[in-house]
Amino acid sequence: EVQLVESGGGSVQAGGSLRLSCAASGLTFDDYAIGWFRQVPGKKREGVSCISSKDESPYYADSVKGRFTISRDNAKNTMALQMNSLKPEDTAVYYCAARLYGRGNCLHRKYEYDYWGQGTQVTVSS
Repeated sequence: EVQLVESGGGSVQAGGSLRLSCAASGLTFDDYAIGWFRQVPGKKREGVSCISSKDESPYYADSVKGRFTISRDNAKNTMALQMNSLKPEDTAVYYCAARLYGRGNCLHRKYEYDYWGQGTQVTVSS
């Protein structure tokens, strides 16, 4: 069974950094696009960053460009989100997700993800 498990969340002061990790199992990791999403209670889920295929560059939400970096380590079946210069508005539950590779903007709603982690809380205080 496919399983994604996030780690690395926590509380940090504004301007600080966190690195989220996601460990994948039960899938051929090289065949999958990966993404990070976040959600605040009472609001819709927001796409943060993703890589839609091996031939495309990462996509980032405008709100995190220049501050967040997505990466993957295929040898270890892991993905990560490095978050720098954190702001209070970054506070949310963060989820990693995966789907078979496809082309295009993987932050669009039409690019639905098949597998999701349980989420990890990130809290940024001012």
